[in-house]
Amino acid sequence: MESPVQKSSKRQRADLVKPYQCKNLIAVIEDPHDIKNIGTVIRNVCALGVEKTYIVDPRKALPKDWQEMRTRSSLSGTSASAIKWSFVKRFDSSEDCLAHLEKNRFVSIVTSPHVKGRENVVLHEGDFTTHHKLAVWFGSESRGISDLVVKRSVLCVNIPMLGMIESLNLGTTSGIVLYEITKQRRAYQRMYKYRGKRGRKFVA
Repeated sequence: MESPVQKSSKRQRADLVKPYQCKNLIAVIEDPHDIKNIGTVIRNVCALGVEKTYIVDPRKALPKDWQEMRTRSSLSGTSASAIKWSFVKRFDSSEDCLAHLEKNRFVSIVTSPHVKGRENVVLHEGDFTTHHKLAVWFGSESRGISDLVVKRSVLCVNIPMLGMIESLNLGTTSGIVLYEITKQRRAYQRMYKYRGKRGRKFVA
């Protein structure tokens, strides 16, 4: 059990990093099969300052209640306790998740090692500040991203693969992609305020 001093120290850290969090940025994991990969993505989300994690879990392997999910040792251990400091929400289907995102005016983009969708961009060449509310989808380890999500997304992001291996695991992919996206959006947030329209200079 943590002492009050330790809790205070962690709370101070949480307050310190809060201004650097990327608002209106959600990482979505679609139908993950390995609990370790879920934990790794949540850890990346927490470390890089992504606001939320959504998990599409049609097999219902995870509890619906967020607080119960946070107490699961399988998730707490693989995420290095990051789930205790992150907002995580699960959905029964990709359709349900897309409907929730679209209702709240989020724009979806997908990640894939292959060219998919109407528009495709190499990670380091993309501009990820165009959309105020952005959901970044990561597909399952075995099948990748679903056609439904690709169809409902505005962009497919590719990590350039220059070696003999043509794909990366979910944990590595999410870390690389979210690092670039959060870097861009944090720099943008330092320069501008979101008050209905882009382009208004930020006043510290």
